[in-house]
Amino acid sequence: MERDFHHPFQPYAIQMEFMNALYECIEQGKVGIFESPTGTGKSLSLICGSLTWLRDHKRKTFEEGLFNETADDDEPEWMLEAAREEKRRAALQQGADLEERLAKIRAKERKLKEWYESGEPHHKRQEADEARFLLEDYESDDDTETKKRSQGASDLGLSAETEALMKKLGLPLGKSSAEEDTEAVDELKVFYCSRTHSQLTQFSNELRRVKIPPAISARPADRARSTSAPEIEVEVEQEFKHLTLGSRKNLCINPKVAKLDSAPLINERCLDLQKPGTAADHKCPFLPTKETEHVVNDFRDHALAQIRDIEDLGAIGKKLGICPYYASRSAVKPSEIVTLPYPLLLQKSAREALDINMKNHIVIIDEAHNLMDAITGIYSVSVSLAQLQRSRAQLTIYLQKFRNKLKGKNRVYVAQTVRLLDSLIGYLQTRVANSKEQEGVVQIGDMMTGKGVDQINLYKLARYLQESKLARKVDGYIVHAEEEQQKNEKGAQQSRGGVVSAKQTKTAMPVLSHIQSFLLALMNPSAEGRFFFARDDDELGTCLKYMLLDPSHHFREIVEEARAVILAGGTMSPMSDYTSHLLPHLPSSRISTLSCGHVIPASNLLAVPVTHGASGAPLDFTFGARSSARTISDLGAALLAFVATIPDGVVVFFPSYAYLAECVAAWKRRDAGQGRESIWERLQKVKPVFMEAKAQSAAPSSGGTSNTPASTATASSGAAAAAVTSTDSVLAAYTAAVTTGGGRGALLLAVVGGTLSEGINFNDALGRGVMVVGLPFPNARSAEWVAKLEYVSEKSAAAAAAAAAKDKTAAKTGGSDTDAGKAAARDFYENACMRAVNQCVGRAIRHRGDYAAILLLDRRYAGERVARKLPGWIRGSLRAGMGVEGVKGELGGFFRGRG
Repeated sequence: MERDFHHPFQPYAIQMEFMNALYECIEQGKVGIFESPTGTGKSLSLICGSLTWLRDHKRKTFEEGLFNETADDDEPEWMLEAAREEKRRAALQQGADLEERLAKIRAKERKLKEWYESGEPHHKRQEADEARFLLEDYESDDDTETKKRSQGASDLGLSAETEALMKKLGLPLGKSSAEEDTEAVDELKVFYCSRTHSQLTQFSNELRRVKIPPAISARPADRARSTSAPEIEVEVEQEFKHLTLGSRKNLCINPKVAKLDSAPLINERCLDLQKPGTAADHKCPFLPTKETEHVVNDFRDHALAQIRDIEDLGAIGKKLGICPYYASRSAVKPSEIVTLPYPLLLQKSAREALDINMKNHIVIIDEAHNLMDAITGIYSVSVSLAQLQRSRAQLTIYLQKFRNKLKGKNRVYVAQTVRLLDSLIGYLQTRVANSKEQEGVVQIGDMMTGKGVDQINLYKLARYLQESKLARKVDGYIVHAEEEQQKNEKGAQQSRGGVVSAKQTKTAMPVLSHIQSFLLALMNPSAEGRFFFARDDDELGTCLKYMLLDPSHHFREIVEEARAVILAGGTMSPMSDYTSHLLPHLPSSRISTLSCGHVIPASNLLAVPVTHGASGAPLDFTFGARSSARTISDLGAALLAFVATIPDGVVVFFPSYAYLAECVAAWKRRDAGQGRESIWERLQKVKPVFMEAKAQSAAPSSGGTSNTPASTATASSGAAAAAVTSTDSVLAAYTAAVTTGGGRGALLLAVVGGTLSEGINFNDALGRGVMVVGLPFPNARSAEWVAKLEYVSEKSAAAAAAAAAKDKTAAKTGGSDTDAGKAAARDFYENACMRAVNQCVGRAIRHRGDYAAILLLDRRYAGERVARKLPGWIRGSLRAGMGVEGVKGELGGFFRGRG
């Protein structure tokens, strides 16, 4: 049977395949891994497939419930049918009441918007602002008598006379609205998760396009209507009940709190304002209370009335004077679809804080190619030596102030915290003084050798830190002390007649709350993660790190609670990592995979491995060979040949910022004694050149070879380049050069894994050619990757041994467990590389009419092992490997006659 997914457009065949597979995956309660290239309408397919199932399931459950509840052999059929119709009528009326309430809110908001947009006079705008205080349209008692009887006192068995007397006396009939709200049913829903709020906003925009019939119909289509059943009013259109969730940083409307610099500070300040004993005039005025319950309900209705983004919820909160972070929780249960960023779903503490219950709901995680890294990042933590020392100093300040007031266990555990900090500081200082290693694995015992540290019970200390909120109190006192100091300095300056600076200088940010996360990590199972030290880390300096190695444990709870989990992305290949390292506890029968083709015809894509340079030498970008003069020269010559043939915009991805800088520096040097133009100058003559920066630093001079410039735009005359110093500026300048540059196009040099390799659309003329230089393998010699590969090898070897123990024949004929472990580690390492490559090449083709050439510059891309880890839609158009001249000929034929 062909399903109607209510797609707003005529769906492509691959979209129908995607939606059907998604529907079946949810129906069967599986975990799905779905790959659908960007430009194939993935978001709409996710929306239509999941919400069609949702309303179909609710409709089916409701209809089955009607017949199961009224199944009684002793009753005549007409009575059973009448009972069913009454239940259907009640359900429809309940839905109609909600839709009517929300429709009034939508109409009011629409009217306010029209008044503002039409430029009404100020007094009319004031009237519009005051409109929210108007009474709702009154309905006569006679008009609503039947409705009230179905919902109110008649349910309690009261007579009409008793009802009339209670009304006369002003006594409530049935449950109050507040009581009904507290018993709100947790509607079956879809939790949709993506990386950023901007991606969630794009998803919400797509959601507005879709209309799906309501779950409960006035008449089920598959049953004939009974002539004896009373008429049921025509059903109302049912809008999606959508809610987007965010953090305090996104939603705080208290100006004194929202202005703080970081999310941790905002969280801590918010919690401080809720502490018991806080004076009423010092508490946050926007926090929901029992007295403002009706305002929370009003917020809920406004949030559900339309499909909102995170900024809309903030605006509603400001208008109603209620905290949107807390008030939004009232809208979770009645929602059909909840959108939220990665951390709020993947972190258990965040789910608990928001009271998110995923039991039997559907979870969709988009952009899931980053999922394992996201989980690892959430549960990993780093602390620098400077942070540890600062925290120790701030704890000392706190003790000096409150030492005489600390008694009993407080004194004991605070002293233990001090000793533990001293031990960590001493360990790092010893490493810096005595070790030449830049990084390495650390054993917990080595970090805890300070005086008395071996007597500390970490589990008891961790419980104390969480329950006493020591870190929050210390950090809060430090902030308070700084504010008092600033007030005193300001007063002293004023008394001396000096000029008071408009901006006070802040001291170091409190850090004990952050360090507490690291202290808690000391209790984690050693098999789950590893500790490291690093000297001169780019961001932290000398530091200690805890890195989670096994994300499956933290993801397992989500999988076990949810009815179905969907991992979706434009480039999920290779998929084996998800089954082996994220879902190892699931049998293969519970995992469903789908890799869709592209909507473009095969003739719109040219994919070629470039195996040899213009000199005839193999293009070998392995770490040991890529820095040779011949390799860099061959690469420059290849780029010259290709950009001269590819029209419009060309994007080239390098394996690292360091290698990009090395190549650019070499290309800028002219041939000694020849006086010829350099490769860089010749590239500039073909197309203006832009370059991605590693950091937002000051732009160097136009002739520099450093790796710090964000981009360099050069006119064909070779004049001094215009400095572009941010990612947004790079994209704007590159786009302008392509679209208004007189047909020359532009060349953009970027980095795999950089800011331009994910989430950027190089559609149409912006990306007629995309090249990837080499295979961007991570540094396998780094301490973190050594630990990762060892962990994967050990875990895979153990799994192979367990499987062999069950099947002795396989154990005899197969290789050793050690070999299996090494093969798994190698595969994991290659997959990390290829996921990054696949993200880069996915930037090119963005819609059905698009076309582009994808060139993979390295002889290894011609090998079967690497090629099979490319997405299916690229493998279908992949040519055999060839040299620069052969590729140039293919490019000429591909672009001839296009545009």
